[in-house]
Amino acid sequence: MKRIFTIFFLTSILMSMIPPPNFFSQQLQFPRVKEANRLKGASVEKLLIDKGINTNDFDLFLRAFKKEQKLEVWAKNKSNDVYSLLKTYDYCATTGVLGPKRRSGDKQIPEGFYVVDLFNPQSQYLLSFRINYPNKSDLFFADKLNPGDNIFIHGHCVTIGCIPIGDDNIKELYILAAKAKSSGSTINVHIFPSMMDDKSYQLLNNEHGTNADLLAFWSWLKPGFDSFENTKKLPKIEIEDSGKYTVK
Repeated sequence: MKRIFTIFFLTSILMSMIPPPNFFSQQLQFPRVKEANRLKGASVEKLLIDKGINTNDFDLFLRAFKKEQKLEVWAKNKSNDVYSLLKTYDYCATTGVLGPKRRSGDKQIPEGFYVVDLFNPQSQYLLSFRINYPNKSDLFFADKLNPGDNIFIHGHCVTIGCIPIGDDNIKELYILAAKAKSSGSTINVHIFPSMMDDKSYQLLNNEHGTNADLLAFWSWLKPGFDSFENTKKLPKIEIEDSGKYTVK
């Protein structure tokens, strides 16, 4: 019995010394991810290397603009605070109008500050990853019984509230995101109604001047846009009990 216990104890120690497979390696077990890496792995490496970013240890940040139908991809070394723009993808379909998502079935793309909380390597839309809608702010304002959920950035060119960037682009972005996740990165996703520089923000106010609630909501988003636009550093966003976003 003592010999068996000793063998078990030594085996446990040896097993604890073997690092578990990282997230990216696990993802490569899925055929679509493996194929995406075969096709796009080199371009992903080049995007990062050209910006002086460590290909195995970086943070990723996504910034989306509904009116312009653009998805920006930013990255930085973990040792740095400042992000560099890697690439911008076009939406290949859109739905809804400017303004936040407030209930299931409204076909709205959300607006606000989110993080990626799930990867789907076997998506109905080739490959996809999900943002954490509804967050605390959304839940304060959205339909209490049916706020909606499962908002993804994905392939194909159809949507009822997600952000589709097409099959070719999602292969590249999925590999980037999986690598970032594998290095321990929390992938922040900021979704705005449009660019929110002063000129664009004034246009929003002019076009929607009769909707006080909408203008108030957008006024909470603008400081987050301005902070990153001016510094290229990710702002600290908090959500008050009232559902209001504040930038710290």
